[in-house]
Amino acid sequence: MKILANDGISKSGVISLEDAGFEVITTKVAQEQVANYINTNNINVLLVRSATKVRKDIIDNCPSLKIIGRGGVGMDNIDVEYAREKGIHVINTPAASSDSVAELVFAHLFSGVRFLHDSNRLMPLEGDINFESLKKAYAAGIELRGKTLGIIGFGKIGKSVARIALGLGMKVIASDKFIGKAEIRVDFYNNQFINVEITTEPIEDIFKHADFITLHVPAQEGYLIGKDQFEVMKDGVGIVNASRGGIIDEVALVDALDSGKVSFAGLDVFEDEPKPAVQVLMNPKISLTPHIGAATLEAQDRIGTELAEQIISILKTEQ
Repeated sequence: MKILANDGISKSGVISLEDAGFEVITTKVAQEQVANYINTNNINVLLVRSATKVRKDIIDNCPSLKIIGRGGVGMDNIDVEYAREKGIHVINTPAASSDSVAELVFAHLFSGVRFLHDSNRLMPLEGDINFESLKKAYAAGIELRGKTLGIIGFGKIGKSVARIALGLGMKVIASDKFIGKAEIRVDFYNNQFINVEITTEPIEDIFKHADFITLHVPAQEGYLIGKDQFEVMKDGVGIVNASRGGIIDEVALVDALDSGKVSFAGLDVFEDEPKPAVQVLMNPKISLTPHIGAATLEAQDRIGTELAEQIISILKTEQ
């Protein structure tokens, strides 16, 4: 059987699949040519990340497909239910990249509270002629320890964020439509650990009480945070979105940043990917990354291995 990993797969994943007798193709096929390539080469498994879209046209026109796999958590680039109605297995790797995304959240938080994103822009330009002025401009940083982190979406990634926050000495509050409480295990280097139980709260309480807010929810219709939500937040709140673009109203966000209501934002995802709005890209109060939450070597290795294990299990069972 043939597997097309159109958005790539880790070496460990390739090895696992090839050892099981599958042919793995890592050729990058343009979106408009995916269906034709699948049919010409009799592809049985299509693996994607976020770049390749698997809509009804591909599903309807590719009878050889048995599995569609998404390396990562969200599957909004796949018509999941439609594929399953057609008898195609749809799989993903919800746990493989949780720690990587969580660490990126804190990279943005640390950057925001210490102005690193702006300092790294201006120091190369003005550091030799404006050193003292820049030193003064960035002298009002704050610590994360002791502050309240509000986590919206308390799934695997939200829980990973909570672990880091608790380890830093932050107070953690969380909101989730489907999870009432969760026990967070915080591990330490010498095999010691503590368990902390967190009961989720209404999202309005997160808006009112959090010093920092981080979002970990799937793609959805409409904004989760807009003008009305910003108004009830604490003055000077910091916000990080490493989940899905379109959850935050970016126009309202820029207005809140300009007014000082929001002190900084960290964005890994955007409303208009892959061409984010210039007003967002140029704002000195926004820490920016190009949708790289899961893009660590460790996460890619885990994703490839987990996809391989699921594919082998499904196809070997059906043979």
